[in-house]
Amino acid sequence: MTTELSLTRLAGAEGAGQLLVVGPSLGTSVSLLWRDCAAALGDGFEVIGWDLPGHGNGAPAKGAFTVPCIADELTERVDALAGGRPCAYAGVSFGGAVGFELAARGEGPFEAVVCIGAAPRIGEPEMWRERAALVRRAGTPVMVDGSARRWFAPGFVERAPRVAGGLLTALAETDRESYALACEALALFEAGEAVRPLRVLVGEHDVVVSPDGADVVLAGCGHLPPAEDPAAVARTLIEVLREMRCTTTTA
Repeated sequence: MTTELSLTRLAGAEGAGQLLVVGPSLGTSVSLLWRDCAAALGDGFEVIGWDLPGHGNGAPAKGAFTVPCIADELTERVDALAGGRPCAYAGVSFGGAVGFELAARGEGPFEAVVCIGAAPRIGEPEMWRERAALVRRAGTPVMVDGSARRWFAPGFVERAPRVAGGLLTALAETDRESYALACEALALFEAGEAVRPLRVLVGEHDVVVSPDGADVVLAGCGHLPPAEDPAAVARTLIEVLREMRCTTTTA
């Protein structure tokens, strides 16, 4: 199983002091999800985002893929981009599942991993298989109404219609087979034990992943915090990454 991930620079100059790689949620474009948060991180970070197959800038999937095979490609691609710089990873939901996989590996370029709106297992396998079958029959527009309720904190769609509408439009435009294959990848995934520094951030109003047990609860956010409160998430990421690297250095 192979993937061909699309990588996009979202903010910062090539060769900036630190490299942060960010990952998307199922059904989202990484640029729409992360661009405002990436810009708020400041000039010290080069921020690179990746898209799932058939999502955003990603070409449709050519066949089945798994969370570990996406982690394999990211590791290979980012090794070449890092150039010896400090490198960290932050991913949302599906991107967070990839983060758990990266954190369970003893080698690779990522010194620290942040998983947002994610857990070692997200949902139940049968639910993901049923969703894959539904999308294959009806297409990704069938997911829009439910995702509007799951993705955002109460009132966000009304407060920020441009942001919410852009994300939901991108969902409706996602390749149906690629989305279904991503659901099946989540059905198979369960994270191993982390061996790299790992923190979990969950929105206060997330109905997909419980904030109970999170390292940081993001006030006022639902399942997609980098889009819902980009400035607060940027501040939190800077603080968390600083603390994690200090912990790593002094361990």
